[in-house]
Amino acid sequence: MLDHTLTTRDGRTLLIQEGGDPAGTPLLFHGGTPNSRLLAPSTAARAAAHGVRLISYDRPGYGGSSRHEGRTVADCAPDVRAIAQALGIERLGVYGLSGGGPHALACAALLEDLVPAVAVVGSVAPWGAEGLDYLAGMGEMNVEDTELYLRDPAASREKLEAERVELLAADAAEVLEAWATLLSPVDAAVLTGDYAEHLVAEFRDGLSGGGDGWWDDGVAHMEPWGFDCSEIRTPTLIVHGHQDRFVPVQHGEWLASRIPGAEAWLSAEDGHLTPLERRLEEVFDWLLARM
Repeated sequence: MLDHTLTTRDGRTLLIQEGGDPAGTPLLFHGGTPNSRLLAPSTAARAAAHGVRLISYDRPGYGGSSRHEGRTVADCAPDVRAIAQALGIERLGVYGLSGGGPHALACAALLEDLVPAVAVVGSVAPWGAEGLDYLAGMGEMNVEDTELYLRDPAASREKLEAERVELLAADAAEVLEAWATLLSPVDAAVLTGDYAEHLVAEFRDGLSGGGDGWWDDGVAHMEPWGFDCSEIRTPTLIVHGHQDRFVPVQHGEWLASRIPGAEAWLSAEDGHLTPLERRLEEVFDWLLARM
């Protein structure tokens, strides 16, 4: 895998990683929250076998990327365009997981000339969206964090910083224990071995320099995104598991009902982590067919 450093027009640094097939069809992955550009070796190998040039990056404030204070979800679109231009890419498929889902949808809404198709897996929907019971079915840990942010942002930031320190010191078993209220049985079953070790490596890489990226992600999710999902015209795939406790399935259902023409894969057998473990090649195929 290769790392690249890009300087944006406003002087920020973005750290990018590439894996998979260097001559393949380019797809950009927006990782979850907390974020890291690090691609799992197994994911890169699956991409290579599928003819995919896989690209990821540290969102602002994470890892090797400069902070973009006050950023909205929509602010990722110019960064993605800059990445594509720097890498000589004219058409770029995009997919996002969890907290990366809104950022993938920003590409669908705002980069129609560059991005021909977008997939989101276990994506959060906008806070305060009409017809969405945002917290129903969500694991206790995420409910408490959301309610604390709404009640006392300063206390919320202090809690995040304490959790960042804990994550940096945690091993895979301790992450499993911390996520007890979020992990459905199907998710707990896959969060083992190399998968769990890579997740720990992501946390350490993305958060070692501070908590700004993590905080800014959370604020961006809860504030107006900077675009309306109902105005998306780019072909969009919504993948969500009914056993998801991180981001309950009604978020995926809401997105599928509001994005015109969206295709929805809603699975009774899946949670939050399992769809990309089980169906990554299917997501690749869906995107590649529209490139």
